[in-house]
Amino acid sequence: MSILVLGIGNLIMSDDGVGVRVVQRLQARLRVPPGVTLLDGGTLGLDLLPRLDGVERLLVVDAVDTGREAGALVRLSGDAIPAVLETKLSPHQMGLKDLLSVADLQGFAPLEMVLWGVQPSYIGMGMELSPAVEAQFDALVDNVIRELGRWGVKTVDISAAEGVSI
Repeated sequence: MSILVLGIGNLIMSDDGVGVRVVQRLQARLRVPPGVTLLDGGTLGLDLLPRLDGVERLLVVDAVDTGREAGALVRLSGDAIPAVLETKLSPHQMGLKDLLSVADLQGFAPLEMVLWGVQPSYIGMGMELSPAVEAQFDALVDNVIRELGRWGVKTVDISAAEGVSI
């Protein structure tokens, strides 16, 4: 089974970069089995289309505006994902919505899609996450790992074994 964990966002736009930061943490912390890819999708939008070909399950991590308080975590699946992307936080979200639509039109949309997101507090120039999003960062990482577990993915935490500081 082919699984893609896709972190989306812009690292220089504060909370917008949370999806990329989660994937970076996973890459530093986990060993994943063959068939599972952890990808920093940044703001590539439609340029990611070839990466969806053959993917059966897609797990997107991103900052999403759900109208909740800053730092609130959200899990969305299936058709709820494009719907939440109607509220555009940053330019990459329109690209993500378009990416999913074009993949569907091309006939290789993933069979299952899940988005784990966090309500941003600040989307503006800055390299740091806001305090509200930073406070939920570890929980977001853990939820992504648990989602992989629900899909039957067995991960190995290499950070403890190799003394990696993350």
